[in-house]
Amino acid sequence: MAVTSDQVLAALRVVQDPDLGRDIVSLGFVKHIAIENGRVSFQIELTTPACPVKDLLRDQAHQAVSALAGVSSVEIGMTAQVRRSAFGGQASGGQPAGAAQAPSLAPTVKNVIPIASGKGGVGKSTVSANLALALARTGARVGLMDADVYGPSIPWILGITEQPEVDEQNRITPVEQDGIKVVSMGFFMQPEEAVIWRGPMLHKTVQQFLGGVLWGELDYLLVDLPPGTGDVQLSLCQSIPISGAVVVSTPQDVALNVAQKAITLFRKLNAPVLGIIENMAYYSCLHCGKRDDIFGSGGARAVAERMGLPFLGEIPLATRIRSASDDGRPLVLTEPDSDLAKAFLRVAEQLAAQVSIRGMQGDPASQVKVTF
Repeated sequence: MAVTSDQVLAALRVVQDPDLGRDIVSLGFVKHIAIENGRVSFQIELTTPACPVKDLLRDQAHQAVSALAGVSSVEIGMTAQVRRSAFGGQASGGQPAGAAQAPSLAPTVKNVIPIASGKGGVGKSTVSANLALALARTGARVGLMDADVYGPSIPWILGITEQPEVDEQNRITPVEQDGIKVVSMGFFMQPEEAVIWRGPMLHKTVQQFLGGVLWGELDYLLVDLPPGTGDVQLSLCQSIPISGAVVVSTPQDVALNVAQKAITLFRKLNAPVLGIIENMAYYSCLHCGKRDDIFGSGGARAVAERMGLPFLGEIPLATRIRSASDDGRPLVLTEPDSDLAKAFLRVAEQLAAQVSIRGMQGDPASQVKVTF
């Protein structure tokens, strides 16, 4: 008896997405089933090309359909369609749900993800740059907005020397480098120049970098925030709906204590927190391979568990990461197959998974009005 599409779908219901907690049929992932003389083909459309379990889902789907009577071969195409954040199209400081909404500052950007830290010196910009590149390597459309107005370092880390174009309407065309689109205050100031601005100017800059930049269609816009809990963080969360923030910390207690303040800030702004990344987690000796927990061990994971947040992963302390950033060629580009680059890729996959999870579930907290 010839196999039918209904039988294929029934077989695929045993394949569960472990992050979303549902089978791929009810999630609507199975597309374009075709059957001819026992040859079955279909697509699995994921919510991100950076899905950390895409190989597992493909293998399980292949096994499930191959077991059907009458099936001689199975061909599966893996695709992805990143979904827009389901949090409700309103910034944290905007009007309550149901009120008339102003047009989004960045309507073609599906997910805005600020990368934050409680204090400086934890490697947040290096992490931001490598995560953006790692996401782009998976096939996602990625932008990187350097909102660290006082100390913009993204152009240096990415080795960008060209200037963005600005049209007659003062709209900025972001610089495209290694598959990502980049905007930074560093493009508009001299290397030795210092930015001495109060809150209103910072707010204007954030809004210009969101609404005055021709970002085009983006799956993810990562925003490298300045350290701390100041005006830029407040302006960003009150200007545009964010899909969720990421907090970077080292394992040491002083960094973790301040990182918790950044998490508290986002929670007060009713902004989701996607998770914590532990940077400089450990050092492996180049000569003997011995691991040395220079800044302590497991602190960020413990904070994540205590605060009920996902732990997105750890990045080791390594000279090669530092030197690659200083040379303007991040390690994800220069050594894509290295263990260090794979550490960034694993974190990027976990980040993308959390965006998908929250996007599928929605988060009505982001529609609550915040006043200060």
